[in-house]
Amino acid sequence: MSAPAIGKKIKNFTRPATGNQTLSLSDLQGKNLVLYFYPKDSTPGCTTEGQEFRDHIQQFANANTVILGVSRDSLRKHENFKAKQSFPFELLSDEDESLCRQFDVIKLKKLYGKEYMGIDRSTFLINTEGLLVQEWRSVRVKGHVQAVLAAVQQLPH
Repeated sequence: MSAPAIGKKIKNFTRPATGNQTLSLSDLQGKNLVLYFYPKDSTPGCTTEGQEFRDHIQQFANANTVILGVSRDSLRKHENFKAKQSFPFELLSDEDESLCRQFDVIKLKKLYGKEYMGIDRSTFLINTEGLLVQEWRSVRVKGHVQAVLAAVQQLPH
C-alpha cells in the first residue's frame, strides 16, 4: 500500500484508543488532525515528543486541531504512558500495523547492529476536509512540535 499523497483524501480508519474508546478519522470531521506515529511508549524520544505536544495542546486546540499519537503498543501500555505523562490527547493502538501500513511508516531500522522492522517517527497533518496537507518523516524530536504547530496555524480554522 502506498502512502497517501499531499492534497489527497485520507481513507477513513478506525482504531482502538485510550479512554476506553474507538476512534475513526470520520469522527473528527470539521477539525484538523495531527496524527503522529512513534516507535514505543515510555522511551526517551517518544516521551519527549509526547510531552511537547502536551505542553502545546492549547495552541493546537485554538487552531481547531486534535492530536492523536499512534504506536504498535497495546492499549494497556498506552493507558499507563498517557497517565504517567498526563497527555491530554488520545493514543491509538495499532498492534496489527494496519494504520502504520496505510501511512507507510514501517521501515527497516538498526539498533546495536541488529536489523528489525519498526515505526519511522512520522507526523501527518490532515485538514478539516480529510486531506493530507503536510507530512514529516524520519522526525528528529527537537523543534518538531514547533514546526507542526507553525504549519497548523497556517490552516484556516
